Amino acid sequence: MTSTTPPSTAPGLVLRGFMPPVRLADFKLIAFDMDSTLIDIECIDEIADAVGKKIEVAAITEATMRGEIKDFKESLTRRVALLEGVPVAALQQVYDQRLHLNPGAEALVTACKAAGMKVLLVSGGFTFFADRVKARLGIDFARSNLLEEADGQLTGRVTTQTWGDICDGAEKRRTLLELASLMGISPAQTIAVGDGANDLPMMGAAGLSVAFHAKPKVREKAMVAIDEGGLDRLLEVLV
Repeated sequence: MTSTTPPSTAPGLVLRGFMPPVRLADFKLIAFDMDSTLIDIECIDEIADAVGKKIEVAAITEATMRGEIKDFKESLTRRVALLEGVPVAALQQVYDQRLHLNPGAEALVTACKAAGMKVLLVSGGFTFFADRVKARLGIDFARSNLLEEADGQLTGRVTTQTWGDICDGAEKRRTLLELASLMGISPAQTIAVGDGANDLPMMGAAGLSVAFHAKPKVREKAMVAIDEGGLDRLLEVLV
């Protein structure tokens, strides 16, 4: 893609192959990653902290998001295995004490809904958090991974009984395209927002790809890169 020079009045906002103004109302669906995109933490890292394994889990998370570990399913399986025995109550503690919406998340979601768009949260993270963030922001649809529980503790496994498979990059892309088809819209009418390597498949399928404080590989491939400020900076290029 041909790079365009970001406006001097908008530091920290980079455009590639995309020239505003474009109307928000021209799009019908926006898909958000959750961890480190809509919210300011990687939930699995914070859960691991409950059993003193945050450093070990976070190292795998970081390598995965940079794209150094190619197989997200393998990465997630390895990390979740380290959570065996964590009390389910620790999930609520993480939500209450550590999880915050990223700046601009609420403003951007509100603006999208006001423009008549549907909002999708699609995450390689966990349903416990995705369902709560969905309700908190009034998001229309959510797809994530369900942690298996037994006797009030995590088993160290992801259950696929609900969805049939782990939500990885390919599943994020499939979910975006399937929802667009059900809505009767083209992929060109969708926006995908993410920060890590497993967001690239859905970002590549969307009409507009947005990297938010993203890993270098993701930032380089996005049409819009928000490097400074909040998610609502997208509204500076979408009228």
